[in-house]
Amino acid sequence: MSPTASASYSAAGVRAPTPAPVPAPAIQTINLRKVYGRKVAVDGLSLTVQPGEVFGFLGPNGAGKTTTVKILLGLVRPTDGIARVFGAPADDPATRRRIGYLPEHFRFHDWLTGHDLLDFHGRLAGLPAQQRRERIPIVLERVGLAGRGGDRVRGYSKGMTQRVGLAQAILHRPDLVLLDEPTSALDPIGRREVRDLIRGLRDEGVTVFLNSHLLGEVELVCDRVAIVDHGRVVRAGRLTDLIDEVPRVRLTLDRVDGDLLAAIGRHGAILDVAETVVTVEVRDLDAAARLAETVVRSGYQLFGLVPLQRSLEEVFVGLVEGGEA
Repeated sequence: MSPTASASYSAAGVRAPTPAPVPAPAIQTINLRKVYGRKVAVDGLSLTVQPGEVFGFLGPNGAGKTTTVKILLGLVRPTDGIARVFGAPADDPATRRRIGYLPEHFRFHDWLTGHDLLDFHGRLAGLPAQQRRERIPIVLERVGLAGRGGDRVRGYSKGMTQRVGLAQAILHRPDLVLLDEPTSALDPIGRREVRDLIRGLRDEGVTVFLNSHLLGEVELVCDRVAIVDHGRVVRAGRLTDLIDEVPRVRLTLDRVDGDLLAAIGRHGAILDVAETVVTVEVRDLDAAARLAETVVRSGYQLFGLVPLQRSLEEVFVGLVEGGEA
């Protein structure tokens, strides 16, 4: 037996199990670049999205988000770099069949009923007639349009049109769903229902690539995010890592004066003073404990010390407006 073959057996002569293959990323771009004439839309963009996660793709207008999505859909060829979907080139026809897409600005044949519209898109996706008959009522109910499939699309409200757009994106059971502003036309109840839909897709192992300006919505559903500006990723990672990088605490006291602020300043940067409430940026939470001890020893009453978490909006604005970008 060769040394290579023997390596797969244990000391007892039992064949070791073959390690499961590592799945390819759902999305992977490497130094992606797209130039239109003199305009650079995407400039060395690299990101990786794992299968089964909800990934937020964020950036200001003109940051290159739409161009990146078009490249992932095979609608635009990159000038340079690599774009892969499930390990295959993004423009591979077989790969494109695994993708569901809801664009931000869409136009449907409004003379069709919701059911007929989905039947049309199901035929485009290659679904047999029996599967279309089974799936259409299911997805209509899932997006909150149960009982409205017989209505013509021209009679739908903007929110209902958004819902039928979501239905066509998930009709063929895609492995990857690209959603561009999926809650922009919905009321708070509709947004909550879409969040539940996205979570349900994740539970089924579907990868969701979410592009949205509603950062509060992104915080509620995304596992990881990438913030892009001028065609580049300026920050990416898990939400908890992005918003907890610098601890902050809010102190509520009996009084605030110059001596107190000087004492607080030795433990961190004072961000805000509002009457008897002081917000401080500290190095870590151990520094917050030392800060509380200093305040009390200095003769002040400390009524509250609350750790604060930065919002995704604060991180976003800091990066794209005079920040690291």
